[in-house]
Amino acid sequence: MTVFAFYLFAISAITGGLFTVLSRQPVHSVLWLILAFLSSAGLFILLGAEFIAMLLVIVYVGAVMVLFLFVVMMLDVDFAAMKADMARYMPLGLLFGLIILMQFVMAFGAWDANAAAEGLRAQVTPTDMHNTQALGMILYDEYWLLFQLSGLILLVAMIGAIVLTMRHRTGIKRQDAITQMMRDPAKAMELKDVKPGQGL
Repeated sequence: MTVFAFYLFAISAITGGLFTVLSRQPVHSVLWLILAFLSSAGLFILLGAEFIAMLLVIVYVGAVMVLFLFVVMMLDVDFAAMKADMARYMPLGLLFGLIILMQFVMAFGAWDANAAAEGLRAQVTPTDMHNTQALGMILYDEYWLLFQLSGLILLVAMIGAIVLTMRHRTGIKRQDAITQMMRDPAKAMELKDVKPGQGL
């Protein structure tokens, strides 16, 4: 049953990834990508890494892919024009794809499994605790400094992306909260004595 589930999830993951690229409709591509993520989560469950599988389902399928789906469905994007522009770069893309395929062939051709790999993997994950607990112990106990530094690097990268892409346009009225809070109520409002039958 495990072998059957592995081949089922593997074939569905490959099929989902293939049709994500080959689908002509963007909505269909997103749905095929969701299938690929769900199949990958099933493969992680077969490996005994159910925490990573749940992260894959919750973060990517539940949040990112739904966001992509709503953006693709709500925006009126001319995908025909985009594909016409992409056709010009097709030879260059095929060249890069061929190079990557050759690298994969070279890597897997020289692949040799180490006989001590199972024992080394068992030493990393303690057998007396659940793998989610073991992952938490590794991240937040042994490698907590590296974990915090990686989060800091992501924060700096996010701030840098915001600073590089932010553009201030002139001629736009912007809200100044400090000026609004420090204003004098006596000068902010003017009373007009309007006589009956007379307009402003």
